[in-house]
Amino acid sequence: MTSTLVVRRVPAMSRTELRPFTAADLAACGALLADRHRRHRAAQPLLSARFEDTVLALTELTAAYETPDSSGAVAYRAGAPVGFVLGAPKPSPLWGPNIWVEAAGLAVTDPEVMRDLYAVAAARWVDEGRTAHYVVVPAHDAELVRAWFRLGFGQQHAHAIRPAVRPGTVLPDGLSVRRATRADVPALAQLDLELPLHQGRSPTFSAGQLGTLEEALAEWTADVDDPAYATFVAESDGRVIGSAVGCALEKSGGHLSLARPDHAGFLGFAAVLPHARGGGAGRALGTAVIDWAVSAGFGSVVTDWRVTNLLSSRAWPALGFTETFLRLHRLIRY
Repeated sequence: MTSTLVVRRVPAMSRTELRPFTAADLAACGALLADRHRRHRAAQPLLSARFEDTVLALTELTAAYETPDSSGAVAYRAGAPVGFVLGAPKPSPLWGPNIWVEAAGLAVTDPEVMRDLYAVAAARWVDEGRTAHYVVVPAHDAELVRAWFRLGFGQQHAHAIRPAVRPGTVLPDGLSVRRATRADVPALAQLDLELPLHQGRSPTFSAGQLGTLEEALAEWTADVDDPAYATFVAESDGRVIGSAVGCALEKSGGHLSLARPDHAGFLGFAAVLPHARGGGAGRALGTAVIDWAVSAGFGSVVTDWRVTNLLSSRAWPALGFTETFLRLHRLIRY
């Protein structure tokens, strides 16, 4: 008996063509972005369904492309786009000479392609002296996050969401939470300084600017009665030990574009005095903001935190917040 060896010809993989991103790529890449968001919503259905529409996704991508000094890269295989990355600098001196890839600034069909795209785009960014790189990545896509990690990025920040459903937290004995009044302005001003002070310490080492007590007093004196914000204080033994602020997400300068759910409340600030931390005040304040958001008719509640802030990175997931986007960061040193 003889045997015949059958050899099957395997089609060669299409070559990936990489080049700088141009206006001619917008329409095709808008479709990629809509598809990415569609997959993201399968994991996080509280995100806005609007951006599954290719036209609306294209609008967001076009806005990113038209941001001053934007640039990036696009990848094609067999004439079809398989990925893009698009970033632009932010003028704030806090970030140094930087590039930000925001929520609408990336999509790929193959996570490994993102590493090639970054290699093309980052060459220009670094040539321009922009050596602090930030990218906002869908949290559910583990392979895409890993691709960025293998480019030298690490996680800096988390964006998160939860349904607007009352958590039902039981207050510890001796602790109470109420709406703030004008009499609380001195305590609110002091608590305004506590969060940046805490984040400036180990292990966060945030370089954020610390305002003065006088500035905080002036701001709270002017704004404490603003109906657009819901301000709460936690008390222990009759003394204010913490505060939190809720508002509509539209009041926030973050959670933009595809990262902004529809009709969401925002847990925008929370701080507890150092001696009172660990006693449940932060969780109680977060619960108060969520309860307010439910009463105000919001469909979800959003917040964010530095992942190296050990207190907030434990408190907010414990209240049911789940990550939607991760902000990753790389600082290039010569």
